[in-house]
Amino acid sequence: QPIGRRRGVRGHLRIVGGASELAFLKEPSDVIAVRDRPLLLDCEVEGEGPISVTWRRNGVPVATGVRATVLANGTLLIRNFSKRRESNETDAGEYDCAAQNRYGMLISRKARVQLASLPKFLSHPESVVVDEGGVARLTCQVNGIPEANITWQRDRRPLSHEDARYTLLPNGVLQITGVRQADSGAYRCVAANIANTRYSHEAQLSVTVAGSRIYREPVILSGPQNLTITVHQTAILECIATGNPRPIVSWSRLDGRSIGVEGIQVLGTGNLMISDASLQHSGVYVCSANRPGSRARRTALGRLVVQAPPEFVQWPQSASRPAGGSAVFSCTAQGVPEPHLIWLKNGKILTPGGNVKLTNNNTYDTGSAGSAGSTGSTGSAGSTGSTGSTGSKNNP
Repeated sequence: QPIGRRRGVRGHLRIVGGASELAFLKEPSDVIAVRDRPLLLDCEVEGEGPISVTWRRNGVPVATGVRATVLANGTLLIRNFSKRRESNETDAGEYDCAAQNRYGMLISRKARVQLASLPKFLSHPESVVVDEGGVARLTCQVNGIPEANITWQRDRRPLSHEDARYTLLPNGVLQITGVRQADSGAYRCVAANIANTRYSHEAQLSVTVAGSRIYREPVILSGPQNLTITVHQTAILECIATGNPRPIVSWSRLDGRSIGVEGIQVLGTGNLMISDASLQHSGVYVCSANRPGSRARRTALGRLVVQAPPEFVQWPQSASRPAGGSAVFSCTAQGVPEPHLIWLKNGKILTPGGNVKLTNNNTYDTGSAGSAGSTGSTGSAGSTGSTGSTGSKNNP
């Protein structure tokens, strides 16, 4: 399945002199492959034939044969996606396809192909002793590809999702509020994805009887961590506090702006969930634990960074020029952080020099009649915008 919400870029190449445009109908997408299963990567092109399609992995041509085949529509079929333990070789990597006809070459976006895996736990839950009526927090950590779904068991039986005192966060945290004697037992994480299922070590939760009238200052057991996500994803900022009387948890932004209400939910007794995040949600969030009826409080801060994948706002337009004339191609891209623009001609990166000029905003200026090429925008996610034009001039 394609992972994340990364936007594919459709490349366009127009051939001067009225020839048919070479363009991608489908480009390869980021995928997670399962060992020993087939994998298909799309590459469908239209334009004046004949058109040849070739594939590269990490910049090296993919050898076709028994294991890998390019189908009639340009799609790459890997019959048994593999990782050979003895040599540590793998089919994972960055793939792109190149379409070529007699007028030039067009290169697709790079697709990241990862091998599904679920390694051992990085951390296991640890045993805790909690006063009756208090708060318990258990955690485990595992890095899976794709991200593992984490559930919890007590005494090797699944925890009931109907008990509102139990809050399960996607990052492997289990919170139990208003702890009771019946909560005592051996707890463990269960992590599962398409590659495997793993069980963590067990941790014992012990509940002690404590006087309900003993006063305790508010304490934040775990506050929000710095988090970076992509637009439209969900952010969960943790905040769990204990004390007697039970503290009231509230949220604010350090810059004083309102958090808003749309897409905002509170999980459990104080965790903040922001659904369908936008760029405006970036900022420093403050969790406050207040003792009822007083000004006594504790705070914890966490920074949320929301990024946006690069996308083109303006595409270079086709042009026909006489020999010795000049042509200017411009493009604009936006994203957070600001994307980096590059220019390609027949699949090769253009560099300034001779009759090619790249302006400060990456405009491409060329005077070679018959030149064909494509442009690409790269970046981890992407703001504001990058604009570019390029060109060259041939003197008669």
